[in-house]
Amino acid sequence: MKLLLHTCCAPCASHCVLALQDLGYEVTLFYSNANIAPHDEFLKRLESVHTLAKRLNVPVLTDEPDHAEWLEQAAKGFEREPEKGARCERCFRYSLSRTCAAMQKHGFDLFTTSLSVSPHKHTPSIFKVGRELDPKRFLAINFKKDDGFKHSLQLAAEYGLYRQNYCGCEFSVRD
Repeated sequence: MKLLLHTCCAPCASHCVLALQDLGYEVTLFYSNANIAPHDEFLKRLESVHTLAKRLNVPVLTDEPDHAEWLEQAAKGFEREPEKGARCERCFRYSLSRTCAAMQKHGFDLFTTSLSVSPHKHTPSIFKVGRELDPKRFLAINFKKDDGFKHSLQLAAEYGLYRQNYCGCEFSVRD
């Protein structure tokens, strides 16, 4: 089955791709991250996604970012929300709706996201959004299980992947 993996970043996606391939899926990375600011950071992460794709021999689709649209649809009025707060769920919805649309447009069977590997993301919120978008074609898989995050850190080091120190949006930057 052909699966489109919403890819938040290369380190997180590394474990996810291998886990999905072990389950028999044909994986394509979908880099859709209009939340990432500044744009140089978006490009740095994209370059790392291409490094991962080459290493694991998987294709990449890139969604053209519109940060202003993301600010309007996901962040406006929620700028002060903490990590795992209401802004994050709105961001999940923004990115996963774009992933779902790309899945349909490009003829994939299923979609999922690498976001669930992170201990900083609320997996039930991610699954709620994915199921609301397409309950039959969203693969709700918790990549945190079986030390998925730890494995992603090991793979990032082994593959020489760029690892960021904040989620992506300007509101998640830590001091």
